[in-house]
Amino acid sequence: MRKQADETGHSHSHTELCTAGSELYASALRTGRIPRSDAIEAPCLLDLSLLHPDPDDAQWLRPVPPSAALAQLLQPIEREILEHRRMTVALSDAFEPFMAITAFDSANTSAITVLEGIDRINTTLDRTVANCQKELLTVQPGGGRPAHALSEALRRVSPLLGRGIDMRTLYQHTARHTELTLNYLEHVGPEVQVRTLEEIIDRLIIIDREVAFIPARSDRQVALELRHPGLVAYLGGVFDQFWHLAVPIRDEIPYDAKTDAISGVQRSIARLLVEGHVDEAIARRLGMNVRTCRAHIAKLATALGSGSRAQLGYLIARSGLLERGD
Repeated sequence: MRKQADETGHSHSHTELCTAGSELYASALRTGRIPRSDAIEAPCLLDLSLLHPDPDDAQWLRPVPPSAALAQLLQPIEREILEHRRMTVALSDAFEPFMAITAFDSANTSAITVLEGIDRINTTLDRTVANCQKELLTVQPGGGRPAHALSEALRRVSPLLGRGIDMRTLYQHTARHTELTLNYLEHVGPEVQVRTLEEIIDRLIIIDREVAFIPARSDRQVALELRHPGLVAYLGGVFDQFWHLAVPIRDEIPYDAKTDAISGVQRSIARLLVEGHVDEAIARRLGMNVRTCRAHIAKLATALGSGSRAQLGYLIARSGLLERGD
């Protein structure tokens, strides 16, 4: 909306009547005219054509009757409304042939929805989680989550507390050692059950076994909203299997360390090394950074007396370490 400043420094709209203009217009209606100099304080009166020059004396301004002024001001608005109505009818007519097609296939098109952009993903998650009635299942891979992610999770989960909703979350073992994760668990309390595993699947959120969210790209900028009953049931079953194998976060991890000086984490690394994974892939799957992963590999090599990466794989296989770790 354009505005102009009068000689007094006040801003006036070209389409709205200001307070000074209202008072002057009322005065003009009562007296029949006002001096032109008075209107300088309210240029909106002339912009809205509420005053016109006195034909007998140019120093005076006469008021336009309110009914005539109102009709004149409403005319362009009514034309715009009429044009929008015509456009509405035209669009409805244009899309009517497609309605039957959409209705016929609506079940298929809504089974999988692609969500692009972190804002749309979070908005959809917020809305869906807020409507949770019975169960919220979450898988969070990697080590400790960043502060902003935990803050987002706390904001999303807090309204569900105290409503008798079954909330369960799976982390990797490395999350046990991060202060931010432990602080988050203190905030949500025992209503959110948490267990950990050395390896879990990628991020997964399931609400009431009716809708699930999974990432569709490694940078987490694209996600899939799944509402196909078969897909959601399958993912729920996967979560249940992982949950059964996982260890409650307050319990000690029951490593069966039958090989001296080799921890359970290092046995997991040994297994992935034998399978041919590189350091970066191993670190990602076990939820740790590459430097920590390489430190574990070095300790594993020392324990087995390996002098090279190739020899380490051979020694792992010969030692029977993986069999004894099962």
